Amino acid sequence: MATPHTSDLERLSPGNRARVERTFAALRQRGVEPRYVPDRKAALAQVLEMLPKGALVSHGSSTTLIEIGLVDALKTPDAGVRYGNLEWQAETDATKRARVRARLTAESDVFLGSVQAIAETGEVVSADAGGSRQAGYVYGPPKVIWVAGINKLVPTLEDGLRRLREVALPQEDARMRRAGAPGSYVGKLVIYERERPGRMTLVLVGETLGF
Repeated sequence: MATPHTSDLERLSPGNRARVERTFAALRQRGVEPRYVPDRKAALAQVLEMLPKGALVSHGSSTTLIEIGLVDALKTPDAGVRYGNLEWQAETDATKRARVRARLTAESDVFLGSVQAIAETGEVVSADAGGSRQAGYVYGPPKVIWVAGINKLVPTLEDGLRRLREVALPQEDARMRRAGAPGSYVGKLVIYERERPGRMTLVLVGETLGF
């Protein structure tokens, strides 16, 4: 399995490298395995390599996963996985679709997504309107992979909560309105303080991604 080379971190400015190293040390203490990749192309390759062949893989709504090309990649046979999102999206009855989505989320071998903020002290902030992503993150799938841009690093948990409401939420609300939806709001907010080792991986990308 590919791992980040020291040279990747060395490409960062001294200040950003120190922030990443500080954050990674704190994440490891909290049971989250961090990996650093320099750009979205490397992020796509890293995540695809981490997916076991034949595994049931699902994800929540994520601008970041779209931006790195992962959503499109999972739709192709080359991905070598069972893509749960295609299965629940194929259900035309709305009530049944919600149930199938919930079941496939819980049964996924790997659940993918992103978060709104990562504190240098190791806490991770994630929120949704309905909570479908948090369901997969919190409990069920034995493996969770988060992908996040370096723009989501913040000094403290308090800064992370502020970033959620003042940076991420307005952008997501605008995106939803452009798509013809009423907008967005914080319905379910989870602060991830600790995880059992081996379950959760954060792939941090050295460029701006998502909200």
